[in-house]
Amino acid sequence: MKKSLIALAVLAASGAAMAQSSVTLFGIVDTAVGYVDNANAAGDSVYGLTTSGNAISRLGFRGVEDLGGGLKAGFWLEGEIFGDDGNAAGFNFQRRSTVSLMGGFGEVRMGRELTPSYSKTSSYDLFGQAGIGQFMGWTGNWYGIDGDSGNALRSSNMISYYTPNFSGFTAGLGYGFDEQTTGKAGRYIGGYAAYDNGPLSVALSYDERNVAANFDRNTFTVAGSYNMNVVKLNAIVQQTKDDRVAGDRKVNAYALGASAPVGAGEVKLQYAMYDQKAIDSKAHQLSLGYVHNLSKRTAVYGTVSYMDNKDSSKVGLSVKGLSEVKGPATGESQTGVQVGVRHSF
Repeated sequence: MKKSLIALAVLAASGAAMAQSSVTLFGIVDTAVGYVDNANAAGDSVYGLTTSGNAISRLGFRGVEDLGGGLKAGFWLEGEIFGDDGNAAGFNFQRRSTVSLMGGFGEVRMGRELTPSYSKTSSYDLFGQAGIGQFMGWTGNWYGIDGDSGNALRSSNMISYYTPNFSGFTAGLGYGFDEQTTGKAGRYIGGYAAYDNGPLSVALSYDERNVAANFDRNTFTVAGSYNMNVVKLNAIVQQTKDDRVAGDRKVNAYALGASAPVGAGEVKLQYAMYDQKAIDSKAHQLSLGYVHNLSKRTAVYGTVSYMDNKDSSKVGLSVKGLSEVKGPATGESQTGVQVGVRHSF
């Protein structure tokens, strides 16, 4: 009898512990057929399977443990999936690998993840920073130099803090260590402040990244959206400055779009303009997309985007999975199409 009571007590204790902890497996698989003309300076066209045309394909694990007194601990491990080739280069957790403490004070995270400055204001891109239709303000390789994009989408070795929601007001701040004995290449600092109330959502962000020796990049973004139910409007205004010994550079980028529900789907239309001051040239991008939900987890979609480069501009569209797609020749346009399936789990 005594042993039975002890066994029941152990089971009860373990059940309580399990009730206070949770681990979730989640992910998205998004694969499409794509085509891009003027895929390189020679004017060649490329077609084939692409990945992440509507949402970034991913596989992840996240968990939360209740520590009592309103305090929780959590972890998040997430890596990108390439549906077109099955991750030929191998799988990793470079999308996110963080541990955190959460409570009434907000959340403190440590590890690698999206920078606070990017995570909020990028959400106003109608195409979710995925596929050929996405706003290129954060990822555009404006000068056609490999390794010179200097974007601040993610940072390794970062500690970040996110506030609780104060009647619609939220904020986040992050600092990424360079972990070098000399120099500061790789260091990041940035944050955002936002207000969400009913149909209105607005945010601003600022970040500075030390891309390399004698190369600093800072980006200031103001973005917002307004949902009128029948249509949702969005806007992004951004300025990116490069401080370089070889010469300073500046790009002003703008986006304006609208999305509307149509039956079981959604239509999206977005215009973007990239004013590259250093070369006195502009690029205009027009993107049209439709997403049709087959269920809560599965959707089919189609996107077409046109990039019109003027003067010395040679900005290209973003297409994952077609490695041969580069920027077009100077002053040449580029058109891309993606038709695919997205499934989340």
